[in-house]
Amino acid sequence: MSCRRAWRLPALFLLTGAFAATGSAFGGDTAMTAVFPVLFVLLAVIHSPLVFPAPVSAAEAARRSAVDGSPIVYWRPGCTYCLRLRLRLGRDASRLHWVDIWRDPAGAAAVRAATGGDETVPTVVVADRPHVNPDPAWVRRRLPPRT
Repeated sequence: MSCRRAWRLPALFLLTGAFAATGSAFGGDTAMTAVFPVLFVLLAVIHSPLVFPAPVSAAEAARRSAVDGSPIVYWRPGCTYCLRLRLRLGRDASRLHWVDIWRDPAGAAAVRAATGGDETVPTVVVADRPHVNPDPAWVRRRLPPRT
C-alpha cells in the first residue's frame, strides 16, 4: 500500500474542479468559474490526509497507548466515517493515536483481525478491545483525563 493511494481521491476532486471551472468559463458563467475551484479544493482538502493528525505505525500507536491510555484509531483517507469521527472530535482528535491503514500494512492487518477479515474503518481500539465505527461522543468519553 503506497502513500499515493491516499491522494487519489483529493487529486480526482482537483481535476474535476479544474474541468468544471474550464467548462463554466467556456460557457460564459463567470460566477461558477469562480465557485468550482474553491468548492473542489475544499473537497480535496477535507478528503486528504491533511485533516487528520500525523499518523503513526501500528506498533508505535500500541506503544504510546500502553503508556498514556489513549485510544488507537485505525483509519484511511477518503473514508467519510473516519472524517466524521475526526471532525466531531475536534481538538480532542490530537489526543488519540491515528494509524493510516493504507500506509501501514500492520495496521491494516490489525483491522482485518478485529473485523473478521474486512478493512472496516474507523476501528478504534480502547483497552485492547476493537470497536468498529463507534460514536464520536463515546470515543471522547474514553479519553484519559488531561494532565
